[in-house]
Amino acid sequence: MTNTEFRDRPGDPAFWDRWDMLPEGARVLCAVSGGADSMCLLQLLKSLEAERGITVFAAHFEHGLRGEESLRDMAFVGDWCRAHEIPFVSERGDTRALAEREHLGLEEAARELRYAFLERAAEQLGCERIATAHTADDNAETVLLNLVRGSGTKGLGGIPPRRGKIVRPLLETSRAEIEAYLKAQGVPHVEDSSNESLDFSRNRVRKEILPLLRELNPALNGALGRTAALLRRDDSFLCGLAEEWMEAHFDGESLPLDALKKLHPAVASRVIKKICPRSLSAAQTESVLRFAEGTEFGCLDLPGLRLRREQGRLYLGSEPPAEIVPRRIEIGKTTEFPELGLRVRAEKAPAGGKEINSPFNSFCFGYERIKGDIVGTGRRPGDRMHPASRGVGKSLKALFLESGMTSIQRSRALVFRDGEGILAVYPLALDERAVPAPDEEILLLSVEKME
Repeated sequence: MTNTEFRDRPGDPAFWDRWDMLPEGARVLCAVSGGADSMCLLQLLKSLEAERGITVFAAHFEHGLRGEESLRDMAFVGDWCRAHEIPFVSERGDTRALAEREHLGLEEAARELRYAFLERAAEQLGCERIATAHTADDNAETVLLNLVRGSGTKGLGGIPPRRGKIVRPLLETSRAEIEAYLKAQGVPHVEDSSNESLDFSRNRVRKEILPLLRELNPALNGALGRTAALLRRDDSFLCGLAEEWMEAHFDGESLPLDALKKLHPAVASRVIKKICPRSLSAAQTESVLRFAEGTEFGCLDLPGLRLRREQGRLYLGSEPPAEIVPRRIEIGKTTEFPELGLRVRAEKAPAGGKEINSPFNSFCFGYERIKGDIVGTGRRPGDRMHPASRGVGKSLKALFLESGMTSIQRSRALVFRDGEGILAVYPLALDERAVPAPDEEILLLSVEKME
């Protein structure tokens, strides 16, 4: 592309179309800081409105980090948008407060606040795309920073051209090209004084490291961009394998350990990262994989997360054991156990009118065999019963082990008792003494899940 062609239009329409960045008729929210890159993007998108049938909106987030300079930037963007009839929204946030509260770095906290605002604004304005002004230079800086930090393929893949509704139309455009375009178009911009500070790692990469590397390869942006694209492609393929495996093996709570051990580590690590309820570092992911090599019951605690190895499966983010409040079951009424998400209905039935349902969602007791009130409780130490048709007494612990119930499932077992002991255990068994005779009146307990 020649300089003359570039000044007419920055960016590459083929790149935009490949990633479906600016579909015809789309409402596009442009994130505008007021700096050169974002003002270039805003001017570009505005110039494409008639040709592509898009509608452009501008959004600015003030992070509360640079005092009067930040307020100046917000006013500059607002004034420009009003002068050029571009709908404009803005918001202010307290980045330092979030960083302290969530133990985040300032850059990470600022990013979280900014993107949360952009998502809200896009939703309110009905925008199908959120355009950010990341450039080829930004991508090169990101790849190098992630390399120094020891990132895997995801981090070394740099900035993705598209993530959901977030698109980067200038990702293959250099900062030098952007500055030339702004000059040709007569578009002003503001300078962020923090971009000059070498206290920030990204600024040191931009000002000290990249110039040295460009002495070795003047086309460094393109080289790093190609490397990042290849790594994103490889990462996408491996993530696809992980997703296919999860579809076949993940039950929403746990993974089969034997099958997990057979996976290549590159796929297994992605499986773990996908199903964990929080982000894991590479070292933490390796700890989980080593933990999964074991066979006996065990727990692994990571910050904000507990993993459990039990019954040949790996459970992630396990819920705490349920604390079941004892409740009396009354005939003709429904009793709720909200801590279990269950309700129990008790009603009389004529002799021979009902049968025990499998897997024990309904229990038929001989009415005359019940001694006193029926109470629903959790399990208790020393609990024993005589499961119907088994001809032998068993501890609940033994029955739980035989059934393959996990420790969480055992904590959520609902035990029905009367004055003489256990009548039944949901969802496991009916006690022998409660089985009704053929001509005996029945008490039916029906257990169902609460919506």
